[in-house]
Amino acid sequence: MKLYTVTYQGKTFPAAETAPGMVAALPYESMNRLLTDDPVRRERIFAQTKEGDIPLSSCRILAPIPVPRQDLICLGMNYQKHKTEAKQFDRDAFTREKARAVYFSKRANACPGPGDPIPGHFDIVDSLDYETELAVVLGKDACRVAEKDVEDCIFGYTIVNDVSARNLQTGHKQWTFGKGLDGFTPMGPCIVTRDAFAFPPAQAIRTWINGELRQDAVTDELIFGIPHIIHELSQGMTLLAGTVIATGTPAGVGMGFDPPRFLKPGDVVKCFIEGIGSLENTVE
Repeated sequence: MKLYTVTYQGKTFPAAETAPGMVAALPYESMNRLLTDDPVRRERIFAQTKEGDIPLSSCRILAPIPVPRQDLICLGMNYQKHKTEAKQFDRDAFTREKARAVYFSKRANACPGPGDPIPGHFDIVDSLDYETELAVVLGKDACRVAEKDVEDCIFGYTIVNDVSARNLQTGHKQWTFGKGLDGFTPMGPCIVTRDAFAFPPAQAIRTWINGELRQDAVTDELIFGIPHIIHELSQGMTLLAGTVIATGTPAGVGMGFDPPRFLKPGDVVKCFIEGIGSLENTVE
């Protein structure tokens, strides 16, 4: 099932796709409320949602979670080829000696949706970059979860563009500033429930910049897979329902080219994951 947050006839609400191009409103005031609802009740509502009378083409599609409950948790350098290109760009900033996952928090006061602009913040940013990522959305609280039980905690998946200011990211000792500027978390177009994919997902993941293919990989190429990520994090922190975890980006980001090919105003970034759809935004 695909779930959207849409604005239709002046109202904003979560909606479920019931047929290609048709959605039905769900009885929740927000996607956050849906994600934190009792899972049994939520599944009962889904089962009763059979027909939709709202054309998706008549709606404005927002980010599926326009305002996340908490900052996103992100994985750095979680595809081997991207790890290599990152070290080539700045060895001091991106070298990690131990074979451990790199986690960081991404501030997301509000997430741009499909068609919304990406603010470049070019008064302080001289190296704006893109990162298409498969994001995991939790549907129940996760605490001390065994790897074999991780799938049961997952509600579904969406696309996140982990927009990055490389000069701020590498110029500071941590990545919060360079990753967390306003508008740096485009998300969408929808959340696909976990039953749509095998676990863990092995979906094509691609990025086009102005129609040029830059990133092209498969989501099962992660160095640290989804079971490892959620198991490891949940050993010491409770991951609340609604938590969004961006699992990392493949090779082909702007800093990976020689010379680097960073974003500029007017560039169109199209992020794609097979089975979820496309998230397209223009830099301003």
